[in-house]
Amino acid sequence: MSKLEGQVALVTGATSGIGLEIALALANAGAAVVVNYHADREKGEAVVRQIEERGGNAVTVGADVSREEDVQEMFRTAVETFGTVDILVNNAGIQEDVPFVEMSLEQWQKVLAVNLTGSFLCSREAAREFCRRGVVSERSRAAGKILFISSVHEVIPWAGRVNYAVSKGGLGQLMRSMARELAPEKIRVNSIAPGAIKTDINREAWEDPGAAAELCKKIPYGRIGETEDVARAAVWLLSDEADYVTGATLFIDGGMLLYPSFGGG
Repeated sequence: MSKLEGQVALVTGATSGIGLEIALALANAGAAVVVNYHADREKGEAVVRQIEERGGNAVTVGADVSREEDVQEMFRTAVETFGTVDILVNNAGIQEDVPFVEMSLEQWQKVLAVNLTGSFLCSREAAREFCRRGVVSERSRAAGKILFISSVHEVIPWAGRVNYAVSKGGLGQLMRSMARELAPEKIRVNSIAPGAIKTDINREAWEDPGAAAELCKKIPYGRIGETEDVARAAVWLLSDEADYVTGATLFIDGGMLLYPSFGGG
């Protein structure tokens, strides 16, 4: 039996990068997948086709996760389509890079609205559905699972990207506080915090050999991560194999948090 057979997973920002890879991996593990997109319906439908071509089951749902009414409608659609939701992956996120002294209130609020408030809104709706349904033992030992896709920058300060780093730092406390509150309801809440991963958003940092070599100086393991590195871990954390894991952040970063500049002693 596949690790997630019979379960329903909702993945936000699932049309590219880490979100896309996680959506495909969850489908491969047996879950039906709700593929959330923000503006590009065609990209969402392309992901659904990929899943269906592999024998999986999926549907697209458009929503701006920073808008409460959009999130509520997205979950209504998911429940109407598949009967319930078992898994939420909070992946949707944006960057607005600008020096701190030049950062506008709009640039600050926009990033926090998507990255932090969006995760709150989606998690609240998921938790409500999990509490309503409770544990169904033939589906999972947990009533529901929530996974945040954070960043090493919830720990590592990032000059020129204060709004992004703060949003990810906030996710860390949101995750841990939710995990503590929801554990008695048999709801597990965890995070994955990737380091440098090959996605479109940072293509210029890894596609050029010189830039990639410079980036690898920050990575003791000596390579830039692949989206599959994150997706494989996500499937495990969302499966019953990780049933005793809650309130944890798994850093998938090749050692970026190990202070590589101190490697010489």
